[in-house]
Amino acid sequence: MDGRDAVLFTLLAYAYSQKLKKKRKWWVHPINSLRDTHGHFHTLYKPLREGDPVTFFNYLRMSIVSFDELLASVKKPLTKMDTKMRGAISPEEMLVITLWYLACGCSLQDLHFNFRIGRTTAGKVVRKVCQTIWDTLKEKCIPTPNESTWADIVEGFQDRANFPNCLGAVDGKHIRVVKPELSGSQYMNYKHFFSIGLLAVADANYRFTYVEIGSYGKDSDSTVFQNSTLWQQIRSNSLNIPKPKMLPGTDIAVPFAFVGDEAFALSTNLLRPYGGRQLSGKKRIFNYRLSRARRYVECSFGILSNKWRILHRPLDVNVILLWI
Repeated sequence: MDGRDAVLFTLLAYAYSQKLKKKRKWWVHPINSLRDTHGHFHTLYKPLREGDPVTFFNYLRMSIVSFDELLASVKKPLTKMDTKMRGAISPEEMLVITLWYLACGCSLQDLHFNFRIGRTTAGKVVRKVCQTIWDTLKEKCIPTPNESTWADIVEGFQDRANFPNCLGAVDGKHIRVVKPELSGSQYMNYKHFFSIGLLAVADANYRFTYVEIGSYGKDSDSTVFQNSTLWQQIRSNSLNIPKPKMLPGTDIAVPFAFVGDEAFALSTNLLRPYGGRQLSGKKRIFNYRLSRARRYVECSFGILSNKWRILHRPLDVNVILLWI
């Protein structure tokens, strides 16, 4: 570093230190100081909870019973102590803030105005609650299937889709995001918008049995699948997949497999439709049956997006938040 660079560095350091010393205009913004009387938590959430369970469901996308059950699961890790300067936001209010953000698809700025909390605080609350929900409930809600679970999943696809030996329907979804800084074209997908990839498996009851998020939008479903922990578990035989079983009405033992669309590569434990137009009758019937089984994951994505409207708009948050 020469003398000129040293002078510039010193001036920048001094300017930054003066900026840090600059007094805040307000310790608490006047809007936020009215949180206990004018915030959504007190003016909307509490009245709905006490007198209108139907509108409460529309407000937070869950019943009061489900909300209380979820709150009981995350209350302890979300509890913070009050300080001499200000009271901490309660776990109940933090959960309401996060659920409303996810349910209506609003921005952090909307949370600031409606709940009377700082925008930065709103972002921290959403991230903290989402991380806590995932850490607390992931093993309970999306456990690694055992033999009994696999048997139930297989039976569901046999009964509802008439597709035997099916372990689940797998597909990818692009979560639309605002282009991250300095990311180039990594997040640009084939549909020509920026996204982060979500890979999921669903059963015949529209329940997700596996999820993985965080791939670049430019990656294909097949690439995401090949790099997923699910594929690693399949290859290492650590998924407790049952041994091959005879198809109904035959003496042919066939491996159990997931079903996907044409974007996925064919393998022993992953089936895809036959390609081409000039298909025999048997192949067309197979493709039809596979399509009936595969639609469960597509419908699951639709249910997810319509319940949590945040997925209907580009997410303008740090991509790290999306990897939770």
